[in-house]
Amino acid sequence: MTGRKKIRVLIADDELLARQRLEDLLVREENVEIAASVDNGHDAVSAIRSLAPEIVFLDVQMPGLTGFEVVSEIGPQSMPATVFVTAWDQYALQAFDVAALDYLVKPFDDERFSQAFSRARRSVELQEVGRMTSQLIALLGQPAAIAEPLPEQKPQFLERIAVESRGQVRVVPVNKIEYITASGPYAELHVGDKTYTVRERMQNLEERLDSEKFFRIHRSAIVRLDRIDTMLRSSGGDYGVRLKNGEELSVSRSRREDLEAKLGIL
Repeated sequence: MTGRKKIRVLIADDELLARQRLEDLLVREENVEIAASVDNGHDAVSAIRSLAPEIVFLDVQMPGLTGFEVVSEIGPQSMPATVFVTAWDQYALQAFDVAALDYLVKPFDDERFSQAFSRARRSVELQEVGRMTSQLIALLGQPAAIAEPLPEQKPQFLERIAVESRGQVRVVPVNKIEYITASGPYAELHVGDKTYTVRERMQNLEERLDSEKFFRIHRSAIVRLDRIDTMLRSSGGDYGVRLKNGEELSVSRSRREDLEAKLGIL
């Protein structure tokens, strides 16, 4: 559509991969300006106040302030059109449904993003932000819906990882991953005979994976525990593991004892 007003968009998410995914999708949209991309709640508040974006993609869980606390800090009456981005797929989403606000569940596909963005853009173009504001107020007025799950609920671990390649998105189930290795600023997911590259730090992946199933054996390797077949030790005193597929990976000396404890080796 020609002559369409340029929309200023703010991205607020503490995950680099999630921010990059949103940026990649937004640059494909017509007449969109990415006003800023921030990784914590305090910077989100500052950016909303100083840059006056018309649409905000706001992560629920962020350092400093949660997405809901950002709304409280700005004030619902002053919030731009808001699309929540979340890894919560149960209790938190029920709160969003009650308030009729849109949300994206990570990892999301192109079509789901397009639906959310189109709805937010339409609300701006039709000057319906006031309606969304009243819904934000309704959400914030339900403390049981927004306060309980965020600090109290057990952390939700990654179940899927979105991998972009040649303009397409493939969703890799975490339970299919045998091990993960670092490759510069990227991580490589090893699934059977396939390798998928994602723009994510090993530290972030380690924190988001279930520690009962995955263990970081080296600064450059995370392994699925039930894929380990044998603990190895060379004559030089170096340690390693052999996986059930025959792959051998090094184990840091500082992590050996913790790994043996995980495996029940006395």
